[in-house]
Amino acid sequence: MATPAGRSLAGRAQHSGCHRSARPLPRHVFLATGRQGAHHAEAAPQHHYLVRSVDPVEPPLALDNVEYILDRGPFTLKGECDLLRQHDIDAIVAKNSGGAATYAKIEAARLLGIEVMMVTRAPTSIVKAVETVEAALAAIDHLFPPP
Repeated sequence: MATPAGRSLAGRAQHSGCHRSARPLPRHVFLATGRQGAHHAEAAPQHHYLVRSVDPVEPPLALDNVEYILDRGPFTLKGECDLLRQHDIDAIVAKNSGGAATYAKIEAARLLGIEVMMVTRAPTSIVKAVETVEAALAAIDHLFPPP
């Protein structure tokens, strides 16, 4: 569920749910989930999308109303406000990257009263990584002590 007045909603676990919750009426959505998450927008084709990513979205989205911006942060508050106004954005779907470099869009949304839907980060891997075979064997010995 999204919150009004630009308040971010942390805790959206699935991309497709965010796009569907962006209301059935066509909206102007700023999609800042990165190229790997952009394809989830195809679940809600009624909206107009502005997709910003560092790398191109390949293959391009199968949507009629989509525009792409290739850019890398950090972004400024003024620049984000200008971008959101220029494209008449009224909803933002963004991944929760946890960093300050991309926070300006959230701050701009608050200032402009734009609805924000956050996609939560995937849980960290519980797989232990090691550098050598010896270290792997030691890890196995630690996990499975002799009887």
